[in-house]
Amino acid sequence: MEIVAYALGVMYTPGPVNLLGLNAGFNGQARTSLGFFIGVGLAMLTLFLLFGWAGAAWVRGDMLAVVGVAGCGYILYLAIKIARSSIDLDKVRQAPRMLQFRDGLIMQLCNPKAMIATLPIATIQFPAAGIHGMSLLFWSLGLAALAFGAPGSYALMGAVVGKRLENPRLLKGFNLAMAALLVWVAINIGYEHVWLPLASGGL
Repeated sequence: MEIVAYALGVMYTPGPVNLLGLNAGFNGQARTSLGFFIGVGLAMLTLFLLFGWAGAAWVRGDMLAVVGVAGCGYILYLAIKIARSSIDLDKVRQAPRMLQFRDGLIMQLCNPKAMIATLPIATIQFPAAGIHGMSLLFWSLGLAALAFGAPGSYALMGAVVGKRLENPRLLKGFNLAMAALLVWVAINIGYEHVWLPLASGGL
């Protein structure tokens, strides 16, 4: 239960992936973004298995900084896509997919917060609970399913709110607000997971 509680607390708080899910639902793209949610879940499954089998020794301190730079860049790229997207209420239900499987996979693999979330579970909580071998695979699959559900639940919330709005300016304003939040998240990640580690290391 401690493992599940920790995973829920980390995965379901607002972050770049969940904000993108919220935006997709708000713009009527919850169903077409299913591949994005699957990509997020697969990325988390990969991290749980990798850290669970390879252990914390595989992760070097400078690796998180490199991953952080890549993650920040990708988050900013998606923020620009959202900010530049057009809103047409007559076509919103047939809008082209903005978020795809590749976006979810790359973004979550390049998200240092995803690594920080999986490391304590895979290297501390799993061994303490005697989870290894095939049980590690089953637990990782279950936690990956929770990760899949996080942006999915945000997309559902966005869809409920989005259906109540009919003003294109409000929809565009929401997109710009989501893009601004993503930029803020990217800056925050860059500061916490790139700048501070490099500065403390004397670089």
